[in-house]
Amino acid sequence: MKILVINGPNLNLLGQREPGVYGADSLDAILARLTALAIDLGVQLDTFQSNHEGALIDRLHAAMGEVDGVLINPGAYTHTSIALRDAFLATRLPFVEVHLSNVYAREAFRHKSLLADIARGQVMGFGPDSYMLGLRGLVDGLRRAR
Repeated sequence: MKILVINGPNLNLLGQREPGVYGADSLDAILARLTALAIDLGVQLDTFQSNHEGALIDRLHAAMGEVDGVLINPGAYTHTSIALRDAFLATRLPFVEVHLSNVYAREAFRHKSLLADIARGQVMGFGPDSYMLGLRGLVDGLRRAR
Protein backbone atom coordinates (compact mmCIF):
# COMPACT_ATOMS: atom_id res chain seq x y z
CA MET A 1 0.00 0.00 0.00
CA LYS A 2 1.26 3.47 -0.88
CA ILE A 3 0.18 6.69 0.84
CA LEU A 4 0.87 10.22 -0.35
CA VAL A 5 1.46 12.76 2.41
CA ILE A 6 0.77 16.34 1.32
CA ASN A 7 1.65 19.42 3.33
CA GLY A 8 0.37 22.82 2.29
CA PRO A 9 1.53 26.39 2.73
CA ASN A 10 3.87 27.50 5.49
CA LEU A 11 4.32 23.99 6.87
CA ASN A 12 7.91 24.09 5.63
CA LEU A 13 8.45 26.61 8.47
CA LEU A 14 7.34 24.28 11.27
CA GLY A 15 9.65 24.52 14.25
CA GLN A 16 10.17 28.23 13.55
CA ARG A 17 6.63 29.42 12.89
CA GLU A 18 4.50 30.18 15.94
CA PRO A 19 5.83 27.33 18.12
CA GLY A 20 3.17 28.09 20.73
CA VAL A 21 0.54 27.06 18.19
CA TYR A 22 2.35 24.54 16.00
CA GLY A 23 5.03 23.13 18.31
CA ALA A 24 8.81 22.94 18.07
CA ASP A 25 9.11 20.00 15.64
CA SER A 26 10.21 20.68 12.09
CA LEU A 27 8.30 19.18 9.18
CA ASP A 28 11.29 16.91 8.53
CA ALA A 29 11.14 15.62 12.11
CA ILE A 30 7.40 14.93 11.83
CA LEU A 31 7.87 13.15 8.50
CA ALA A 32 10.70 11.04 9.96
CA ARG A 33 8.36 9.84 12.74
CA LEU A 34 5.61 9.26 10.19
CA THR A 35 7.96 7.24 7.96
CA ALA A 36 8.94 5.04 10.92
CA LEU A 37 5.26 4.41 11.64
CA ALA A 38 4.61 3.64 7.98
CA ILE A 39 7.34 0.99 8.07
CA ASP A 40 5.71 -0.55 11.15
CA LEU A 41 2.35 -0.54 9.33
CA GLY A 42 3.89 -2.05 6.20
CA VAL A 43 3.07 0.89 3.93
CA GLN A 44 5.16 3.10 1.69
CA LEU A 45 5.05 6.90 1.97
CA ASP A 46 5.59 9.54 -0.66
CA THR A 47 5.77 13.08 0.72
CA PHE A 48 5.17 16.45 -0.88
CA GLN A 49 5.03 20.02 0.40
CA SER A 50 4.27 23.22 -1.45
CA ASN A 51 3.21 26.75 -0.68
CA HIS A 52 1.42 26.87 -4.04
CA GLU A 53 -2.16 25.74 -4.51
CA GLY A 54 -1.65 24.68 -8.12
CA ALA A 55 1.34 22.51 -7.21
CA LEU A 56 -0.75 20.67 -4.60
CA ILE A 57 -3.47 20.08 -7.17
CA ASP A 58 -0.97 18.92 -9.81
CA ARG A 59 0.50 16.45 -7.30
CA LEU A 60 -2.96 15.06 -6.53
CA HIS A 61 -3.67 14.61 -10.24
CA ALA A 62 -0.34 12.81 -10.69
CA ALA A 63 -1.18 10.50 -7.76
CA MET A 64 -4.16 8.95 -9.54
CA GLY A 65 -3.42 5.26 -10.02
CA GLU A 66 -0.14 5.69 -8.10
CA VAL A 67 -1.30 5.78 -4.46
CA ASP A 68 -4.02 4.17 -2.39
CA GLY A 69 -4.78 7.20 -0.25
CA VAL A 70 -3.68 10.65 0.87
CA LEU A 71 -2.87 12.13 4.26
CA ILE A 72 -3.09 15.90 3.95
CA ASN A 73 -2.43 18.93 6.08
CA PRO A 74 -3.76 21.58 3.70
CA GLY A 75 -2.78 24.45 6.00
CA ALA A 76 -4.73 27.61 5.26
CA TYR A 77 -6.08 26.08 2.05
CA THR A 78 -8.39 24.08 4.33
CA HIS A 79 -10.57 27.15 4.62
CA THR A 80 -10.19 28.71 1.18
CA SER A 81 -9.49 26.24 -1.61
CA ILE A 82 -12.45 25.11 -3.64
CA ALA A 83 -9.91 24.04 -6.27
CA LEU A 84 -8.26 21.60 -3.84
CA ARG A 85 -11.67 20.23 -2.91
CA ASP A 86 -12.50 19.79 -6.60
CA ALA A 87 -9.19 17.96 -7.14
CA PHE A 88 -10.08 15.44 -4.44
CA LEU A 89 -13.53 14.97 -5.97
CA ALA A 90 -12.04 14.55 -9.46
CA THR A 91 -9.34 12.07 -8.43
CA ARG A 92 -11.57 10.13 -6.03
CA LEU A 93 -8.54 9.52 -3.82
CA PRO A 94 -9.54 8.63 -0.26
CA PHE A 95 -7.97 11.01 2.23
CA VAL A 96 -7.67 12.05 5.85
CA GLU A 97 -7.25 15.71 6.79
CA VAL A 98 -4.86 16.49 9.65
CA HIS A 99 -3.97 19.62 11.59
CA LEU A 100 -1.44 20.17 14.35
CA SER A 101 -3.68 22.60 16.22
CA ASN A 102 -7.36 22.35 17.09
CA VAL A 103 -8.76 24.72 14.48
CA TYR A 104 -12.03 25.03 16.43
CA ALA A 105 -10.14 26.55 19.38
CA ARG A 106 -8.74 29.25 17.11
CA GLU A 107 -10.08 32.16 15.07
CA ALA A 108 -13.62 31.80 13.72
CA PHE A 109 -12.47 31.88 10.08
CA ARG A 110 -10.60 28.60 10.72
CA HIS A 111 -13.74 26.77 11.82
CA LYS A 112 -14.84 25.87 8.29
CA SER A 113 -13.06 23.17 6.31
CA LEU A 114 -13.91 22.92 2.64
CA LEU A 115 -12.59 19.33 2.70
CA ALA A 116 -14.17 17.86 5.86
CA ASP A 117 -17.38 16.56 4.31
CA ILE A 118 -15.55 14.62 1.58
CA ALA A 119 -12.67 13.34 3.78
CA ARG A 120 -12.59 9.88 5.32
CA GLY A 121 -11.85 11.69 8.57
CA GLN A 122 -10.16 14.57 10.34
CA VAL A 123 -7.57 14.51 13.11
CA MET A 124 -6.53 17.73 14.82
CA GLY A 125 -5.21 19.23 17.99
CA PHE A 126 -2.67 16.55 18.88
CA GLY A 127 0.40 18.27 17.46
CA PRO A 128 2.61 15.89 15.44
CA ASP A 129 0.58 12.94 16.74
CA SER A 130 -2.28 14.16 14.52
CA TYR A 131 -0.24 12.84 11.57
CA MET A 132 0.37 9.49 13.26
CA LEU A 133 -3.28 9.06 14.21
CA GLY A 134 -4.38 10.14 10.74
CA LEU A 135 -2.08 7.64 9.04
CA ARG A 136 -3.28 4.80 11.26
CA GLY A 137 -6.91 5.67 10.55
CA LEU A 138 -6.38 5.98 6.81
CA VAL A 139 -4.44 2.71 6.51
CA ASP A 140 -6.89 0.79 8.70
CA GLY A 141 -9.84 2.12 6.71
CA LEU A 142 -8.25 1.26 3.37
CA ARG A 143 -7.44 -2.27 4.57
CA ARG A 144 -11.00 -2.80 5.78
CA ALA A 145 -12.33 -1.61 2.42
CA ARG A 146 -10.29 -4.21 0.49
